[in-house]
Amino acid sequence: MAKKIIHTEDAPDPIGPYSQAVYINGMLFISGQIALDPFSGSLVYGDIEQETTQVMKNLEAILDAAEMDFSNVVKCSIFLKDMDDFPRVNNIYGKYFTANPPARETVQVSRLPRNVNVEISAIAVR
Repeated sequence: MAKKIIHTEDAPDPIGPYSQAVYINGMLFISGQIALDPFSGSLVYGDIEQETTQVMKNLEAILDAAEMDFSNVVKCSIFLKDMDDFPRVNNIYGKYFTANPPARETVQVSRLPRNVNVEISAIAVR
């Protein structure tokens, strides 16, 4: 039962003592992703749609590094600074899960890393 750390330059480096993702026993646990551009190191600000799109791109890059895609995702957790953003986040998120979407919860939190508006983590299975 050896765990494998998944890391790609196409997603942001962790901003703390954690891995982008850990693969073990056919399961991939992806750490929460924020709207951090992996190439510039800058946060993507603007509107919630732009932030969510960057978050989903970061998740996609990590899935790709593990030789998976969104069809492998079985569970997501969405953390929002403002639940009023839910419909717009849901619209962008839904574009990545067109069939058989994963289980999910969405919660409002008082604060997220670097004061972003959205963070999403995922679990995928091979």
